Amino acid sequence: MGWDFHSDFDHLSNQGTNHMRTTGMKRALLGAAIAAFAFNASAAHAATATSTATAKILRQITLTNTSDLQFATIISGATASTVSVSTAGAVSCGAGLTCTGTTTAANFDVEGTEGAVVVVGGDANVTLNGSLGGTMSSSLTYSDTTITLGASGGSFQVGGTLNVGANQTAGDYSGTFNVTANYQ
Repeated sequence: MGWDFHSDFDHLSNQGTNHMRTTGMKRALLGAAIAAFAFNASAAHAATATSTATAKILRQITLTNTSDLQFATIISGATASTVSVSTAGAVSCGAGLTCTGTTTAANFDVEGTEGAVVVVGGDANVTLNGSLGGTMSSSLTYSDTTITLGASGGSFQVGGTLNVGANQTAGDYSGTFNVTANYQ
């Protein structure tokens, strides 16, 4: 039996390795515990909230012209004057002019979502060009700026004041104007 240096040395070597493994393991466990505590501390102070997503769907607006703005038949005079058609269709013929025939305000029907408010408007003026030359301008008047749609929609009218020149060139005059309708 004698001395076995290898086995004692191996024993000391293994003991040092085991000691280093144990110390390293303790440090790793301590680090993991600190990290877990820090994570749990943050989670303990976290807050949550909820929200609701909503949407409102409106029917697409349709806008239909059901009658045009007609200033009637006008016999011009030696001086410039005006012809006005109210949004109700009533005509006012200026001095020096003679107005005959049918007058109407333009009428537009609006369809969309019942109960919704619609903003209406459009061009402020229109230029009328004559078939034999010549032009006239008209300012436009809208019966409403907003309408609330009922079960069958709604409508608005457009009247205007036509500027007729002195001895205005004869002919059939026409011009187009745009109107709009948008949900408020």
